[in-house]
Amino acid sequence: MGHVKGIGGLFFRAQAPDALNRWYRERLGVGAGCSAEADGPVDEWSWSVAAGPLVFAPFKADTDYFAPDRQYMINLRVDDLDAVLAPFRAAGEEIITKDEWNDPAIGRFARVHDPEGNPIELWEPPKG
Repeated sequence: MGHVKGIGGLFFRAQAPDALNRWYRERLGVGAGCSAEADGPVDEWSWSVAAGPLVFAPFKADTDYFAPDRQYMINLRVDDLDAVLAPFRAAGEEIITKDEWNDPAIGRFARVHDPEGNPIELWEPPKG
């Protein structure tokens, strides 16, 4: 029997896909032609990611964990939350943090939104 090895892609609708692709590449280093490792492989179609945990979890339809007008929220695993947030701060973009989101056993969290209003949760797992 075969086994699923991971998520092979994340596809979503956008009003301006080319502009949104540029924003994700420039702001977060995410998307085609990007690598999570400085010397990692790149190609024109995919984003080379670092191995690690991925949470796959449907939420109740009435959750208040993210905006009710959105069907999903992207969660990106990061190695240094403060460094990843620096370009958002420099651009004057909104960053949402709440003390109750953070837990030493789970990690630190922050929320940002892409130019089309899609929520992005940034997660820094605990070191070690």
